[in-house]
Amino acid sequence: MTSPLKVAILGAHGRMGSEAVAAVNNAVDMELVAALGSKDSIESILEAGATHVVDLTVPAVSEQNVRFAVSHGLHAVVGTTGWDDTKRASLTELLTEHPETGVLIAPNFALGSVLATAFAAKASQYFESVELIELHHPNKVDAPSGTAVRTAELIARSRAAAGVGPSPDATESSLDGARGADVDGIRVHAVRLRGLVAHQEVLMGGEGEQLTIRHDSYDRASFMPGVLLGLRTVASKPGLTYGLDGYLDLGL
Repeated sequence: MTSPLKVAILGAHGRMGSEAVAAVNNAVDMELVAALGSKDSIESILEAGATHVVDLTVPAVSEQNVRFAVSHGLHAVVGTTGWDDTKRASLTELLTEHPETGVLIAPNFALGSVLATAFAAKASQYFESVELIELHHPNKVDAPSGTAVRTAELIARSRAAAGVGPSPDATESSLDGARGADVDGIRVHAVRLRGLVAHQEVLMGGEGEQLTIRHDSYDRASFMPGVLLGLRTVASKPGLTYGLDGYLDLGL
């Protein structure tokens, strides 16, 4: 019988962290060996015998947490935002010194969200116009969301590969922010409302028709199948994988 994965969760007392603690405890092939809060020493995950780390902390400490894990040969699954190109490049360089270690950085762990993003990226090749709206709870610290940025990047890449030009827009004057953020030429609009969790719409328009691809997470439990998939897969995918779609056979 295969030994259970020995998992340490960083940021275990937050909303996502609490869900992850429950999910790992309920997984028959995993053992939760450490659940750390912001005041706990990360060194304790080594003493606990962890082989896998889930980082659900904050951008200010996520990078140092993940680099600590990699430096000690621990596989890491990361749901914290703030991993820009520079940080990912630096982590990739560190991973070359630990060629058997895997890291997954996922802007979104909801499988439906990952699929919706992939479908939208493909569909956007066939429409003249495309824009994004992401909607989240008001406690979210970043805007646009990491999921929206990732979606816009993949849409832009898909449209460029297909030779599709920018969305038409005759705007000559506007208030600051009225047209949203520009992510690789794709307009992204952020909404923050009490009562929401995580929601995203990709709106695509052509002559006489519109296609909307929307995903809704009503509870943070929706992210847990992706977290568990990441934990079960990361050791077999050495190096850095950015986006849970890298672990899915989408065939697109």
